[in-house]
Amino acid sequence: MSTMPMKAFRCPTDELSLTNCAVVNKADFPDDVKHIEVSTGPSQHYVFSVKFHSDIPRGAVGFSLPQRKWASLSLNQEIDVKPYYFDPTSSSECLCSITLEADFLQKKTTTLEPYNTDQMAREFILQFSGQAFTVGQQLAFSFLDKKLLGLVVKSLEAADLSAIKAGQEAKPMKTKMGRCLGDTMIQFEKAENSSLNLVGSAKGKVQRQSIINPEWDFQKMGIGGLDKEFNAIFRRAFASRVFPPEIVEQLGCKHVKGILLYGPPGTGKTLMARQIGTMLNAREPKIVNGPQILDKYVGESEANVRRLFADAEEEEKRLGPNSGLHIIIFDEIDAICKSRGSVAGNTGVHDTVVNQLLAKIDGVEQLNNILVIGMTNRRDMIDEALLRPGRLEVQMEIGLPNETGRFQILNIHTSRMKDFKKLHQDVDIKELATLTKNFSGAELEGLVRAAQSTAMNRLIKAASKVEVDPEAMEKLMVSRADFLNALEHDIKPAFGTSAEALEHFLARGIINWGTPVSNILEDGMLFIQQARSTDSSGLVSVLLEGPPNAGKTALAAQLAKNSDFPFVKVCSPEEMVGYTESAKCLQIRKVFDDAYRSQLSCILVDNIERLLDYGPIGPRYSNLTLQALLVLLKREPPRGRKLLILCTSSRRQVLEDMEMLSAFTAVLHVHNLSKPEHLLAVLEESDVFNKKEISTISRKIQGYRVFIGIKKLLALIDMARQTEEQYRVVKFLSKLEEEGALDGGTSLQ
Repeated sequence: MSTMPMKAFRCPTDELSLTNCAVVNKADFPDDVKHIEVSTGPSQHYVFSVKFHSDIPRGAVGFSLPQRKWASLSLNQEIDVKPYYFDPTSSSECLCSITLEADFLQKKTTTLEPYNTDQMAREFILQFSGQAFTVGQQLAFSFLDKKLLGLVVKSLEAADLSAIKAGQEAKPMKTKMGRCLGDTMIQFEKAENSSLNLVGSAKGKVQRQSIINPEWDFQKMGIGGLDKEFNAIFRRAFASRVFPPEIVEQLGCKHVKGILLYGPPGTGKTLMARQIGTMLNAREPKIVNGPQILDKYVGESEANVRRLFADAEEEEKRLGPNSGLHIIIFDEIDAICKSRGSVAGNTGVHDTVVNQLLAKIDGVEQLNNILVIGMTNRRDMIDEALLRPGRLEVQMEIGLPNETGRFQILNIHTSRMKDFKKLHQDVDIKELATLTKNFSGAELEGLVRAAQSTAMNRLIKAASKVEVDPEAMEKLMVSRADFLNALEHDIKPAFGTSAEALEHFLARGIINWGTPVSNILEDGMLFIQQARSTDSSGLVSVLLEGPPNAGKTALAAQLAKNSDFPFVKVCSPEEMVGYTESAKCLQIRKVFDDAYRSQLSCILVDNIERLLDYGPIGPRYSNLTLQALLVLLKREPPRGRKLLILCTSSRRQVLEDMEMLSAFTAVLHVHNLSKPEHLLAVLEESDVFNKKEISTISRKIQGYRVFIGIKKLLALIDMARQTEEQYRVVKFLSKLEEEGALDGGTSLQ
């Protein structure tokens, strides 16, 4: 039968539109015609399966709207039509598989109701078996009583009949057109940006956009010393988002919606949050400073929180599980998420902001396309409801970097100098990493800046006007001396050694006047080794007790110095004059909390009875401070951390009455000088008296029992230093007698 000129016509009924067939009049074609070929131009040929209907006039072909879109047909357009017969020997006769792209036919009427692709495939075969399909063809598909879907043929595969005839294994091959049979495999893929929720095994592999930015290089993160923490965050928070949604669905797992980064200031929390934002192929992160949320108008703070989540809510409603990831970063989250009921005043603004945030992250209408990253150095202040699983469930401590971490950080901050040959060869980054114990990332960056400024300063001539050396570009070189100068004078770690306090206590040094001092220093070293040991519990507390002026504080300071621990802090009553009981407890607690952040820490608690406000008349003491100290002295540091506590006291009996002695690992007694040879050893060390004077004093005190504290003795020696030479010995001996330091003989005069 030859080509006939005909006209394009509208499909007469909605039912016929859903059959995906062109509708013709029976009088135009013989009964055996199942398919027709429609030509709209020289190289534009389209094959349709046909149905006969009397409502179509002769010389016309009825097309549905999707068919007219596919073939670019307009109503009453003239077309050439002829019958089309499939060749039984051709591969296109039998299609192995059809892949269809699905979306809602009417985009405005969407739903997140699941569409089971296995049932859809069976329904498709029932409706369209025997029909011709071409790649790119559009059709309407009615599935159960759900909303109508629009389908587009993405790809077709047919069996290679020539291979079967040759007795070879038949591999499916791509084809442009073919017939759908009862055993053709049907696969559905979701159209891009569609909110259609496909489930089931007949769902095709969707080309998913990776959540990790393809240009991201883990080596160039610029986060030194936080590899372990970053890997842990990745494992907990992003692993589930890398997998396709169907696998996550099969596991029944929910994505992690919140991360809390906490730790000391300057350790890289904000930097890590920033890097997470750039690493992910997600929307531009919203970065919010906690205080920005708060507003003086009633309800406005809560509205600010709602606005942050508005975009994510809208996309979740539209695209469901296929929504992109929205990241919200809260810097200083403790400003808005304080424990409810803890803030004074009757406005309750903080409480309602916390409530609003809880509802948004994990409320009744929970969002699954958000990731909230909070940062704080006051984790203890955050409402506990926010820290449970389902909310900020990944809590990662970003602590002080270890030596390897410090090496990485210093390399990052000196890389530009190396590239432009501005770093002297004598700078050893490994040596600097060893010297910078307990430095945070920010302090290491500050150290590099300080070294650079020292180097720059050498090339500036400050006379009547400031001039820069004209050859500065060539001469400028940052050397090891610049770094050491910065370490000594400019940058001190916040969690480092209380060097000034220790130097103050050791201003006179330690005078080893006899066995009692040697014994304490030896025992002290054993306790230091015990504190360092990997086999120990991690906590060693030692009490140095003895009479007033016996040199307990100096000995404790010497032991703290000998320990060479990177974190040494002094907790002294001098710093807390006028503090209330609760303020004093908080200050002591802070010293201990800071100590737990370092691998090796030493705390020197000086004059413990003064800290407790002890007074013999009464007697009176602060029970609140006592209880706080008892708890902290017995509390073991976190796993992997070691803590040495050195305490001094002149009131052993008082501490025993307070049941405090049992809190210590050991109690060392610091003796006063008790023999003439002890006193002479100190005099020889002091260089105030010459040999003849020392010999005179030795003769005078023979047969006496000596009893004096080293601190008191040094004060008497200082006084003797100011006395005229001929009266020095007499004055010194008379003062010893006045102080009651000598016992057991007649007067020395």
